[in-house]
Amino acid sequence: MKLKLLLLTGFLYLGTGATIWASDDHTVAFWLESLDKAIDHSKQYSAVREARILRLKEQLKATDTLSLDFYSLNNELYKEYKAYTCDSAIHYLSCNLQWAERHGKERLAIETGIRIAYSLTSAGMYEEASERLKRIDRSKLPQDLLSEYYDCYCHFYGELGAYTQDYASKDRYFALSRCYDDSLMQVLSPTSRAYLERKEMQKMAAGSLKEALAVNDKLLVGVNINSPEYALATYHRSQIFRDMGNKEAEMRYLTLSSLTDVQLAITDHASLWNLAQLLYERGDIERAYHYMRFSWDQTKFFNARLRSWQSAGILSLIDKTYQAMIEKQNKRLEQYAFAITVLVILLLGALIYIYLQMKRLSAARNNLQEANGRLYKLNEELSQMNGRLQSMNMELSEANQIKEEYIARFVKLCSTYIDRLDAYRRMVNKKLSVGQIADLLKITRSHEALDRELEELYMNFDSAFLHIFPDFVNKFNALLQEDARIVLKREELLNTELRIFALIRLGIEDSSQIAEFLRYSVNTIYNYRSKVKNKAMVLRDDFEDLVKAIH
Repeated sequence: MKLKLLLLTGFLYLGTGATIWASDDHTVAFWLESLDKAIDHSKQYSAVREARILRLKEQLKATDTLSLDFYSLNNELYKEYKAYTCDSAIHYLSCNLQWAERHGKERLAIETGIRIAYSLTSAGMYEEASERLKRIDRSKLPQDLLSEYYDCYCHFYGELGAYTQDYASKDRYFALSRCYDDSLMQVLSPTSRAYLERKEMQKMAAGSLKEALAVNDKLLVGVNINSPEYALATYHRSQIFRDMGNKEAEMRYLTLSSLTDVQLAITDHASLWNLAQLLYERGDIERAYHYMRFSWDQTKFFNARLRSWQSAGILSLIDKTYQAMIEKQNKRLEQYAFAITVLVILLLGALIYIYLQMKRLSAARNNLQEANGRLYKLNEELSQMNGRLQSMNMELSEANQIKEEYIARFVKLCSTYIDRLDAYRRMVNKKLSVGQIADLLKITRSHEALDRELEELYMNFDSAFLHIFPDFVNKFNALLQEDARIVLKREELLNTELRIFALIRLGIEDSSQIAEFLRYSVNTIYNYRSKVKNKAMVLRDDFEDLVKAIH
């Protein structure tokens, strides 16, 4: 079965890949048709990559985890997943990092850490990438890893500068990116492909487009046309022609880059949705919509939130225009159908008795009314389903936001408490070592430390909750009678009543769970809930449901 799959995909490469590269004189229309065919066969291209991945996983299962081959196979899996599925690429890098640290391979650990930071940056996980880079000791960095290290920092600050909304920070990030880019150029060989790619980008940024094009010519010489390097080089070439104002050449090289991405099952790409935008501007709405939908599906499969955010805007615009075009065509078809129906009725009226014609028309009218009635009901049901789907999507989005926020808070708190526990352990050990048992007894009998920890826990909870629901207090007070509304103290974020209903808003409705978190008795929590609901402006039974609906 695997052999058949590989043979089939080989023929697909020959059919849509190698043969179309035989001539350089094809029109853009030819390349677009070739790209259409490649997208139709995209599942077979993905199957080739999946077959390679499966083969590597089978080898990995049979490999001793103590051997260097285990690290090498994980690295090969990372390379396969790097431009295919973001999460899996990071997973296999993390496995290699654990292996290198466990076996004392410091150089491999540093190299893998840099690659994890690069992948996290590409996925839009900037805070995690920053933490990973800070762990790398520059003084211990081997000379041959300097290029990857500088490239990672250049990529990191370049991404931050591109997507930050703070213009002051944007300039600072781009300046840092350029600094690391200069450092990178110092350690790269002038004949290396990486050096030429950086030089090309620098020329483009400086507006030296002819020089950038000359460097791109060097990058394309001898490169394999079915390779990621070719896809990247043709993409950069399209950007050069875009800056030159040559739309035809821009579209040509965007198409070539997109075609290579599809054939190599590269899901982390920019060529196709840029091509879709260009086609949309030229009025080819149907093809732009088709490309954008395919690109969106590929981006979701790659599973990097930043990539989805990048293409969401143009997808929405193309989708709306496409739907408007379809609606316009449907209206035109309805007009044609109506005109034809009128002509048929007139023709039949000349051949058939008026009585029979009227009878048939009456029957047709009744059928049409019944069909309209059924259609109206179906439309109502569809509208209701759409409403429920939108509501579910909002709830899912909100749940995802809450999950992400609290996971980050949880990880941070866990790290903080581990550090404090370690400090407490060292203090206890020190006092035991010098025989200060009385001091230890005094410390353990005091509730002061526990009270501080609880106060910090509630402060973190209040801050995280209000970050997600910044208007919660005002909206909560709006449900209460005017004289019963809660007025917080000067430095107070939430009080006990608000925390109880904040937990309810997060889906924790059990009084025993709330009591355990807030360190009150269940009866006290019940009394608080009852007391607040008695002061509500709405029905008492509806109060908590309205609280859970606060956004």
